[in-house]
Amino acid sequence: MEDHAGVETAGGKPKSNRGTMTAIVEVKAVSKRFGAFHAVRDCSLSVEEGSITGLIGPNGAGKSTLFNIMAGAFPPTSGHILFKGQDVTELSAHELFSLGMLRTFQIAHEFSNLSVLENLMMVPDGQNGEDLISAWFQPSRVATEESAIMKKADEVIDFLKLKRVRNEPAGNLSGGQKKLLELGRTMMVDAKLVLLDEIAAGVNRTLLKDLAENIVRLNRELGYTFFVIEHDMDFITQLCHPVIVMASGTVMTQGHIDDIKADERVIEAYFGGSPSGHATTPDTAPGAPQ
Repeated sequence: MEDHAGVETAGGKPKSNRGTMTAIVEVKAVSKRFGAFHAVRDCSLSVEEGSITGLIGPNGAGKSTLFNIMAGAFPPTSGHILFKGQDVTELSAHELFSLGMLRTFQIAHEFSNLSVLENLMMVPDGQNGEDLISAWFQPSRVATEESAIMKKADEVIDFLKLKRVRNEPAGNLSGGQKKLLELGRTMMVDAKLVLLDEIAAGVNRTLLKDLAENIVRLNRELGYTFFVIEHDMDFITQLCHPVIVMASGTVMTQGHIDDIKADERVIEAYFGGSPSGHATTPDTAPGAPQ
């Protein structure tokens, strides 16, 4: 079937390209304190390989802090993170990047003066051209590698339909195009798990459809696993299964989005109840994203 935004889904959720799924990342009893403030509290969850898993919750629920811990921005106060069965709790963001765990940000982090092509070509780590000795004494090796990276970047540009802005400075792109570029950077290193932090923020509905379609294609065709923080409930409904709900620094519940929307605890914590005492639905609750 095809949903309201035009992205094909199966039974209301994205089709997985895998059979029996196993956890690609596990969060085990993770807590994070900043002084007296307990941002994440004894949080445990897992993301299945091959899934597009959503993470929702009210502001201050600890979602972005959890993402920062998972992505190696800072360590937890206690608990462990496992990635493909390996304890990566103490690894840095750079080390996790090398293992295939990447994180995007609510505000795109492009090199504004470099072109779209150059932004993509900057991504692969350990390029020979970065070494002065190689650049001087092995120019043919450097040129061959650069040609291969450029070919890969052009393939990514074609995949994301960014060809018309290939040589445009990234700072000139629209908000939605910058988010597509962020997604493209994950493709330059064949990511295994991508943490998407409010990728829909500031994106118009047309480009949001393109973003959703490309996330589904990366999931189905290249086997990417996505873990998505998002406040846009239409976007979450369109893409994610399962959906995990955080509140007060820990997991409240998880399941299919239809069940989440009907859960009175979620309505109360995330959307707020109606003045009459009858819970509103997530689609009509005061302040609910439209």
